[in-house]
Amino acid sequence: MSTLKRIFFWLSGAGTETLELCPAWEQRKYVAFGATVLVPSLFAFIACAYALSTLTDNPRVIYPVAVVWAFIILTIDRALLSGYRPYLSIWRKLSQFSLRIVVAILMGITIAHPLVLLLFRDTISSGIEKDRAAEIERVRSGFQAEKDKVRSQIPPLEAALAEQRKRWDESFQARFLLQQQEDANAAIPGLTSAQQGELKAAIDEATATSRERLAVIDKQSAELTPQYAKLQTELGFWQSEFERELNGQRSGLRGEGPRARSVRADQLEPRRDESKRLGGLLEHLSAEKATLQTQSREAEATAIAGFETKLAEIAQTNQLESERVAGLKRQVEEAQASQFVPQQNALRETIKLQLDTRLAELQRVQAELAGVAKQEAERLTSIRAEFRRDILTQTLALHALFLAGNQGGQFAFSTYLVLILLFMLVDTIPLIIKFFTKPGPYDTLVDRDEVTFDGEHRAFLHSQHRYMEHLASGNLTTVTRNKILETALVDGVEHTRAAREFLDSLIDMEKSFAEKMKMEEQLIGVAESGKRAAHEAMKSRFYEDLNHRMEIFFSTRHA
Repeated sequence: MSTLKRIFFWLSGAGTETLELCPAWEQRKYVAFGATVLVPSLFAFIACAYALSTLTDNPRVIYPVAVVWAFIILTIDRALLSGYRPYLSIWRKLSQFSLRIVVAILMGITIAHPLVLLLFRDTISSGIEKDRAAEIERVRSGFQAEKDKVRSQIPPLEAALAEQRKRWDESFQARFLLQQQEDANAAIPGLTSAQQGELKAAIDEATATSRERLAVIDKQSAELTPQYAKLQTELGFWQSEFERELNGQRSGLRGEGPRARSVRADQLEPRRDESKRLGGLLEHLSAEKATLQTQSREAEATAIAGFETKLAEIAQTNQLESERVAGLKRQVEEAQASQFVPQQNALRETIKLQLDTRLAELQRVQAELAGVAKQEAERLTSIRAEFRRDILTQTLALHALFLAGNQGGQFAFSTYLVLILLFMLVDTIPLIIKFFTKPGPYDTLVDRDEVTFDGEHRAFLHSQHRYMEHLASGNLTTVTRNKILETALVDGVEHTRAAREFLDSLIDMEKSFAEKMKMEEQLIGVAESGKRAAHEAMKSRFYEDLNHRMEIFFSTRHA
């Protein structure tokens, strides 16, 4: 019988010796049973290899573990198939078949689930990457809020540092009592505010009449100017119309006809007269305005000259007072200068301490911000580097795909169910065939052997029962009830058995030695007397040692 057929017999859970006694068609049936057991094992190998590939890329781990898992599935299938007996009662068959269905469901799910993950690997990977992107965005949002919280502390610190630096720069500027600044825009430079007010009042009084008349002229000019401009516009229009009438462009008649005379009398001449009147009036107002402005400037110059005469009288008195005040100010400035350096040094020390404190706090905040950014980068790097191909992650992504509700999710769920049912069917085909197939010659032979074994077992139990009853009624029962006698009996039996074994071993050893020495003596030549003497010495020493061993053994046992 071929080795391949024996392998399929082993896979089917049948005994090769018994199947060899069956017809060829019975053997072919069990070869098919063995093939159906091998198919789920191959699927289990593929599923386990893919499941392990999601955890590691090392082939030294993937393939040995996949082989072990496939062998486990094969062993379970073979054990369940070999344990089925067609001559059992219907209830025993149903219970065995039900157990087989439960195991088939579990094995079908175990094998089908990784294969479904393999079939939908691209879709699952896209879902996993989508979840990874969402997690990265959540992590970024969380760290962004934390960074914003830290950044919010920086502007106040920078503002405080800027303020302290400004105070530090100002500490190097000397501030003494300064002379009062003179107003360069005053009418007479060097006047006090009161003097300038007095001068302004004198000028206003001298030019009051001129200013009032100038205001009236300005008002009249403002009223007449728009009228004059409008009249000039109308005059230009009717002058143009009059010229067109003379040229025949309006009425078609050249020369000064009735319409031309009407335009000149009704429109053009009245407006010329009015224009001359308004022009003359505006010219008069302009001449009067120029005269009044000249008078106003002369009155202002007269007022300033009188005020300067008044100022000359008090200039000498003010000069003396100014010299006295200037001396006092110099004394104050000298006192301030002597105290400036110590005060500024103390102020700078205080500002420097505040600057150092703010800088240290700013560095702490910046270091905290850098730490948060580093944590964010490490967290994002770890998320991007996560393998995320383990069975649990892919299962969750597949479950999300099932719950999506679209056509892809429904198709994935349908494929999942179809594969599970397929593996359940493949895994239970041998048992289903046996369940619905008439018992064959192999089943008959196996059942006969089991019936024979059961009969022998019952006979053994019966004979054992009879032996125990006979033993209870014999003399040895008394010995076994007395522990001292029982120990002595057991010890004597053991000593006797040991002595017999010892003697048997010595006899076997002596026989072996004698045979070897006899063979050696046959090979010794006549001239090899020395070698023969050595052999005699060896035999003598061997038998002396043998005798010595016997003396030691029996003396020890006797003691």
